[in-house]
Amino acid sequence: MIAEELISAQLSKCAELRHRLHQIPELGYQEFKTAAAIRAELDQLGVAYVAGVEDAPTATIALIGDPTKPCIALRADIDALPIAEQTALPYASIHAGKMHACGHDGHIATLVGVAALIKALEKQQGALNVCVKLMWQPAEEGGGGAEKLVAAGVLDGRIGPKVEAVFGLHGWPGLKVGTVATRPGALLAATDTWTATFVGKGCHAAFPHMGIDPIVVACEAVLNLQQFVAREVNPVEPAVITVGMFNAGSAENIIPDTATIAGTARTLTPPLRAKIRESIERRCRGIAAAGGCELRFDWCEGYPPTINDTAMTDYVIRVARQTLGSDRFFLAPFPSMGGEDFSYYLEKVPGCFFLVGVEPPDAKSHPSLHSDRYDFTDAAMAVGMRMFLALVTQWPQTRGAPGL
Repeated sequence: MIAEELISAQLSKCAELRHRLHQIPELGYQEFKTAAAIRAELDQLGVAYVAGVEDAPTATIALIGDPTKPCIALRADIDALPIAEQTALPYASIHAGKMHACGHDGHIATLVGVAALIKALEKQQGALNVCVKLMWQPAEEGGGGAEKLVAAGVLDGRIGPKVEAVFGLHGWPGLKVGTVATRPGALLAATDTWTATFVGKGCHAAFPHMGIDPIVVACEAVLNLQQFVAREVNPVEPAVITVGMFNAGSAENIIPDTATIAGTARTLTPPLRAKIRESIERRCRGIAAAGGCELRFDWCEGYPPTINDTAMTDYVIRVARQTLGSDRFFLAPFPSMGGEDFSYYLEKVPGCFFLVGVEPPDAKSHPSLHSDRYDFTDAAMAVGMRMFLALVTQWPQTRGAPGL
């Protein structure tokens, strides 16, 4: 097994890389500097890779090991968010209005560190039991990069060997550094969005009876939509409807022609996903009709729910307990209503997405994901490297799921 000294030495290199990446955050499908940095590291390691795939030129797909052996895929997302950083770190973003506020810089550097460790392991012990496919994926933050990589053939054998299992991780502020958590089945929610525009008749605000006020109707819809989860969903089944936007009007003394509300719907199962769409549109149309308005409704299907394979999750749990200690793994008691495009991989290949703690042991809290004060904790990368490496090295020589 890789000596702790090598992991410690690699952590130092990964921290330096992460800090460089943190300074140059790039949005989805624009991660050209980020991709160049990843590929430069792989060139130094002597790791072969595919530089870009169809519709995703900033993706990097590397391969280590014998392609005739079972193939295990490991994924890191590489894009940043349109957020102005407020951390005051010495390595803070130099790209105005952009920031690694979700910790993808830590995910990237962790996977680069794993590549280095696997290469070192090959030199120490010879051939591995598996072939390892390393995927640095663009555009997780709403761009659906995982879907494009799946369509390009990263799993089915068109780009490198066919993948038998896929694993991914995410830094998690709610967990202490040194700990890992996951759960079988639904871990994260579907991320659908919707827009409802109420079309009335504008007029002078002093004479509301001369028009049809879409603002009043839209306000009623906002309140009414909160009843869906409380009255149409089984109380033990999670669901969220949030109205995040309300746009109407151009002056305080004018009733506008239209009012638009938009929001997100989060669910964990296909039946409820379909039901929530039908209910939102039904309620908005009924309220629009009652208020004398027309309705323009649009539903945008987002990422599917992230559903962990049971056998693969059991494998991750066993590896985490053996690698980190039984007291360092936590079974997530319920899913998060956040979302992840790792779900597209899990629709095609058995796998598991797990959470790695980033909150320092002595801290009472840590900035949340997507906060302008968030920073991935360097020490957490060692945990991610240990987990990924153990998932690779403990995979059995025979094909198929690991015996549990």
